[in-house]
Amino acid sequence: MRFAEGPSVHCDVHIDADPSRVWELVTDIRLPARLSPELQRVAWLDGADRPVPGARFEGFNHHPQLGEWRTVSHVLELDEQRVFAWAVTDADGRYGEPTLDPAKSLASWRYELQAEGGGTRLRQSALVGPGRSGVTLAIERRPDREEEIVALRMKELRAGIEATLRGIKTLAESGRA
Repeated sequence: MRFAEGPSVHCDVHIDADPSRVWELVTDIRLPARLSPELQRVAWLDGADRPVPGARFEGFNHHPQLGEWRTVSHVLELDEQRVFAWAVTDADGRYGEPTLDPAKSLASWRYELQAEGGGTRLRQSALVGPGRSGVTLAIERRPDREEEIVALRMKELRAGIEATLRGIKTLAESGRA
């Protein structure tokens, strides 16, 4: 797959817990930093303390090949106990011109919840681009390896999503925060 095609990845898990419990966990923006290999910490901006459309939060990330960087995410969609989605922007210009425009996001992330068999089906997905990112930098350095670069990033994102979903499942089913 090529970057211009909008590479994406998603994973699903069944959780033996009510959607309200799962919703409580997926809307806690600090939780993925406890579970993800790349996201290190998160904090609300602009006085926000919970997800509402338009709210913003910053994330601090680490990758062995890219080092550390900060992003600013914008809550795009919030449908109680169904959908939580946000776009990640390059506010500091780590990969090009600084931007807070969600239409130029590094990536977009989404949780979708659906009641299923006395529990919840949870899907987490990520769409890379359309804005500049570490992926675009790598492609610019090695355009002959674009498909390999995109495939590697999708593999990394899938592993991170799987780790996050396993953690959410464990917490939801155990009743811990």
